[in-house]
Amino acid sequence: MHPAVDESAASRAYRAILDGILSGVHPGSSMLSESAVASSMGMSRTPVRAALIRLQDEGWLTIFPKRGALVREVSAQAVADLAGSKVLLESGAVRSAAPTSRRRTADALRQQLETQRERLEARDLPAFVELSIDFHRSFVTAARNAVLTELYDRLADRQRFLLFSYGQRLFDRSDEILAEHEAMLDALHAAGAPGQAPLETGEAARAERALARFESLLRHHLNETYRLDP
Repeated sequence: MHPAVDESAASRAYRAILDGILSGVHPGSSMLSESAVASSMGMSRTPVRAALIRLQDEGWLTIFPKRGALVREVSAQAVADLAGSKVLLESGAVRSAAPTSRRRTADALRQQLETQRERLEARDLPAFVELSIDFHRSFVTAARNAVLTELYDRLADRQRFLLFSYGQRLFDRSDEILAEHEAMLDALHAAGAPGQAPLETGEAARAERALARFESLLRHHLNETYRLDP
């Protein structure tokens, strides 16, 4: 087979297996068979083997020769590390964003809250997961820092994996999640400004209090969603 075809097949196998892990089709502690995956995808075992090795290198699974590949479970420490990273990146980005960008971001995201509610009421987990990731990503893009956004985007698959694994909890906490999202937007709006002029002393102090509240609300939201100790 031509190398380009091999690479394409390996990429397709990689994406299909990873999507299965992220969506819960292949839950943690499940064993994947190289031959079974290859058969289900209608390809040879060679590109599947390459895909499994890549996924092992990225920490998604562990390969056991002649037995298969074990999907790794996410440890409590890994969950805490992800939540901590999100707090640092999202609150740091909001703090570095221009006051006008904070307000525009808050106003734009309010329009998404009703769609979030609709997807939760419909128990449409895949749609809500993507909405939630986009919601939190907007806090980062408010800073207009391409490197910061690139770093944050590297966490997207880990976020999907956790949100899918907490699916029932998201439905159980739907009212609380929406209230927490709205409270964060209130704080973000309060930390903003309608114009380009520098904030006056009193306005700067108000914005600082709002930023501190935003970070506190974000931390609480993630602790409750991921069942972390405060």
